[in-house]
This record gives sequence, C-alpha cells and structure tokens, in this order.
Amino acid sequence: MELTLPLLLFYALLVSVGVLRLVELRISQHRRRILATRHIAAVTEPYFAAMVIVHAGILVGAAAEAGLASRPFIPALAAAALLLTIAANALRWWVIATLGAHWNVRIMASLPLGIVSDGPYRFIRHPNYVAVFVELCALPLVHSAWITSAAGAVAHAWVLHHRIRTEDTMLLASPAYRTAMAGKPRFVPRLPRRI
Repeated sequence: MELTLPLLLFYALLVSVGVLRLVELRISQHRRRILATRHIAAVTEPYFAAMVIVHAGILVGAAAEAGLASRPFIPALAAAALLLTIAANALRWWVIATLGAHWNVRIMASLPLGIVSDGPYRFIRHPNYVAVFVELCALPLVHSAWITSAAGAVAHAWVLHHRIRTEDTMLLASPAYRTAMAGKPRFVPRLPRRI
C-alpha cells in the first residue's frame, strides 16, 4: 500500500468525520440528560447497536478498501463525492440546530416539548436520515471505495428501515404530529406545482 497524498487526505477526511460523530455523541448525551430532567425517555431501539456498527464499519471499510485494494483517486468522482459529503453534513447540522432539545442520536419521546415543523422539516419528515444516508454513500467514493459505498448503502438502508419504523410508530401516534407532518413526504421534497 502506497501512502499517496490523496490517500492521506482521504484518511484525514475519514478521521474528521469520526471526530464529528464523537462531537454529535457528546451533544446527544448532554441533551439526553436535560430531557431526563423533564421525564422524557429514550424509546427502545432494537437496531441501535446495528446502526452504530454500520456507521463505524463504513468509515473503517472505506479506509481499508482505499488503501489495501489500491483504489485509484479519480478527481472528478472525488470532487462530486466530497461536495455531496459536505452538503449532507450541512443538512445534518441544520437538522441539529432546528431540532434543538429534540435532537438526539437515540429516538426520544420528546413530543411533549412540541412539534418541530420548520427548518428542513418544512419539506420532509426525516431530513436527518437523508443527510446521513447520502454522506455514508458518498464519503467512501471520495477515494473510489465503491464496494464500501454499495455494501454500506444496503446495510444502512436495512438499519434505517427498522429505525424509521420504530420512530414513525411513536411519532404518528400523536394527533398533533399527524396534523403537522403526516402529509409531508418522508425523504424527498415535493416539487412545487406550476401555476
């Protein structure tokens, strides 16, 4: 394995994403403690550990595939994948800022705090999942780790299917949430209708 400059920069990018995940975990833990003082608990999530494994696995897999399989650095692919990764991170941080106390890496029964329907939630019900899915598909492609991208997408789709089902069961049980959000698409905003 030859440590080229693009490969070293890719490893630095992967480490940066890992550090951002650790920052998110700290924010999440802090908010969970605050929610606990308001008697708001986490919802049981049977697939949470699988989600953590998939996220970590994509970071490790991308590093291993890019280096050990000597994947080529393709500038056009790298630029497009990096732009998608940056856009996905921007969306995720917009979600974190918009949700405020509601945002957590765990599913929290925080509906008593109110329904969030502004920010990216004006357009879709699950912008955070869109952001994370796009990021974890695009990130390995910055250095042509297409096997990690494809396998990670399949594994992540499976985990998200179960997680969103758990979350939607809790959210859609609330009449206020259904009134505010049930008419919005889950992942892709509707195109505006022409007049």
